[in-house]
Amino acid sequence: MEIKQREHGNIAILDLNGRLDLASGAMLKEHIKKLFEKNITSVHLNLAKVEFINSSGLGSLVSIMKETRLAKGRFTLSNLANYVQEIFDITQLSHIFEIFRTEEEALASYQAVPAN
Repeated sequence: MEIKQREHGNIAILDLNGRLDLASGAMLKEHIKKLFEKNITSVHLNLAKVEFINSSGLGSLVSIMKETRLAKGRFTLSNLANYVQEIFDITQLSHIFEIFRTEEEALASYQAVPAN
């Protein structure tokens, strides 16, 4: 998987491209850990180019969400392909994660929610 990072104010935006599985999930967790070390705790994942996700990839996202909450940060997702959205719905993780239809909607929500 390829991870491209951009910034929007104090929010790190990660564009993911490829498969989200055990190996790439570990790579993503390591990338986000480095953000936390720089005190960047607002993270948005744009999943527009993620064509596959399995249980290991989902587990990585759950782990990242837990770490983000411990860091008093915020973790959002957007642009899920139909297949990926279906996986989140089937596992009922769509009720746990903050998922937005578009990246613009997700970033706008950071303005609406006061920082912790």
